[in-house]
Amino acid sequence: MSQEMLRPKPLPYRVWGEQYIDAASRTQMDAAMRLPVSVAGALMPDAHVGYGLPIGGVLAVENAVIPYAVGVDIACRVRVTIFDVSASVIKQKLAQFKKALQSETKFGAGGKWERHERPDHAVLEDRDWQATPLLRSLQSKAYDQLGTSGSGNHFVDWCELTLETDSADLGLKAGMYLALMSHSGSRGVGYQIAEHYSKLAQQMHPTLDKSVRHLAWFPMTWHEGQEYWLAMNLAGRFAHANHEVIHQKLARAVGYKPAAVIENHHNFSWLENIPAPAGFGTGERAVYVHRKGATPAGKGVLGVIPGSMADAGYIVRGKGKDEALNSAAHGAGRQMSRRQALQSITKTERDHYLKARGVTLLGGGLDEAPQAYKPVDQVIEAQLDLVDLIAKIKPVIVKMASDRGGDI
Repeated sequence: MSQEMLRPKPLPYRVWGEQYIDAASRTQMDAAMRLPVSVAGALMPDAHVGYGLPIGGVLAVENAVIPYAVGVDIACRVRVTIFDVSASVIKQKLAQFKKALQSETKFGAGGKWERHERPDHAVLEDRDWQATPLLRSLQSKAYDQLGTSGSGNHFVDWCELTLETDSADLGLKAGMYLALMSHSGSRGVGYQIAEHYSKLAQQMHPTLDKSVRHLAWFPMTWHEGQEYWLAMNLAGRFAHANHEVIHQKLARAVGYKPAAVIENHHNFSWLENIPAPAGFGTGERAVYVHRKGATPAGKGVLGVIPGSMADAGYIVRGKGKDEALNSAAHGAGRQMSRRQALQSITKTERDHYLKARGVTLLGGGLDEAPQAYKPVDQVIEAQLDLVDLIAKIKPVIVKMASDRGGDI
């Protein structure tokens, strides 16, 4: 098979929650499974259309990495900090908790701290910033944006976390706890890495069929593949540092010490061993698993699947399902595009929805209204063979970028 030639038919793959997934997402996944480097795939119940690979798509490829199958927000992730104190403190000290979100977070695509406000973290001096001209040019942006959040569906929430039974995973007794949950990624650093290498990959595959041009890949034997891999992993460490800084600042602002932390990223590629799929020999194969909007769910691995700005999400423990490539959904998943949401959901409708669930919103555009998302409990129900539910986490005060895309 020519390096550029697609398979005549897509490789088989499992779909979870098929009744909740639109035809366009299936078409995108089918196209990805025709790539000559593809080995296995899976589609999660929160799936919806993305660039190249659908959001909620999981793709395993052999000896190659696909920048757009990772996505433009490299290492976008969710982090939850649990405090050993009752969640009732949020309503008792509502003004303090709101003030902490307003003063200790910064939102928006261009959001950055002033020089005198910049937090510090070891990631800023990581030696890999000097590895390529592109990374050297992005180090100053990392200094500006460390500890900030993006626009769109990125958030920082004070939450009520409910444990129905004692949890050995979290080291906590049954009860309702104060929690902090954040969702964001590698900011402008990850975006520019993704744009640079995605364009380069497309240039290096000039005869690739237009239906999959966004899925152009780098063989790992190529210098460009090794460069992207290094840059992607640096963006992952930077995204982790962003969340760590945000959580440390907010914990100090309200005066509570963390009792447990759970974190996972869902736009990334991992080198993993999987059982060889049919037609690929026997035993295990080392593959590059791309999870674009999918949560790692290996056996015993903890992760977070949030709902919407008003709907509860879950802390989960993976069951390690081979057919799902050890993955699960990363959220509720959109059932409306941003344009559809803006055209069909009014501010009054959104605010009634929030009020009925006792949620205070700081910022947030109508394109992120909860009605634009699939019912999260349906998404969870469709994948109970992939994860065990450990705790429920309900937003109480939600901070997001404003409807103009910046801070409020």
